[in-house]
Amino acid sequence: MKRKAINIHQHLIDRCLLNDAKAQFEIYKLYYKAMYNTSLRIVGNVEDAEDVMQEAFLKAFRKINSYEGEVSFGAWLKRIVINHSIDYLKKRKMVFNELSANENRLPDNGSEPEVEENISVDEIKKAMDELSHGYRLVLSLILFEGYDHEEVSEILGIKNATSRSQFLRARNKLKEILINRRSKNNVAII
Repeated sequence: MKRKAINIHQHLIDRCLLNDAKAQFEIYKLYYKAMYNTSLRIVGNVEDAEDVMQEAFLKAFRKINSYEGEVSFGAWLKRIVINHSIDYLKKRKMVFNELSANENRLPDNGSEPEVEENISVDEIKKAMDELSHGYRLVLSLILFEGYDHEEVSEILGIKNATSRSQFLRARNKLKEILINRRSKNNVAII
């Protein structure tokens, strides 16, 4: 027998099952910020993230009767937001490049660029905005959403090795961006 997740907002979920607009608005207010941030990390654009998140909420309310309580409501909703965000990027023709066998190697520890440890979250967010959609998506799914490479490969319909290589390349590109920003900011003006 499957265990049901305990939802502190079950009374609102029950009312949403009855199409109660006030309950839907309450759920929206409770989860809006977290779901928006999830979408923003994936799509990388404020307006697009807002649109994707709104559509995801609409879908969730239309499909709320499919919520079985096996995971928390927030986790169920987050999965819808992630899937909508990924679908949005796929419609924009995001491409993942398959790598040849000799390209699919982990770099030696000495070859990775060094990054100072006192980097702010804001600096990382700004640097991530400079990444391609594919790199940003894989990094977001693994680092922020907590998926592993097997799950990412399943979600995106790519090979596990491609997920790993995209992650490594994205991480290295992010480090490179951060290092370049730091070096530009530390240049002395004469």
